Amino acid sequence: METVARGFAVYIVLLAILRFSGRRAVAQMTTFDLVLLLIVAETTQQALLGDDFSVTNAIVLIVVLFTVDVGLSYVKQWAPGLALFLDGTPTVLISDGTPDLRAFKRARVSLEDVLATARQLHGLERLDQIKSAVLEADGALSIIPR
Repeated sequence: METVARGFAVYIVLLAILRFSGRRAVAQMTTFDLVLLLIVAETTQQALLGDDFSVTNAIVLIVVLFTVDVGLSYVKQWAPGLALFLDGTPTVLISDGTPDLRAFKRARVSLEDVLATARQLHGLERLDQIKSAVLEADGALSIIPR
């Protein structure tokens, strides 16, 4: 039973921390983000397993984590407000060619990130070629060219 409680608690804590730390796509990870992810993964592993490194304990944890994840997806369907809270909403970073500096700051995304995505996805070279840019709830950047 302790394994189930540990798994549930760690899942919820990680979900909350990742949700409140902001949305950055994996493609936008910096070296610092990767190092942090590796450290968190090792710490999480220790918190989940405790002193029991048995295969049975690992299987129980895997089942618990997937069950919590699936269960949470059902809860989000029944409670749209909770889904908005957990998943967030898209953030408009550039509207009609004008950057919203407060939105950039809140999202912890730089104009350079948006310009890099615009170059990669659409071959756009300048800000005036971007009609709008939206940071989606999943962390992806959507660029709409002029």
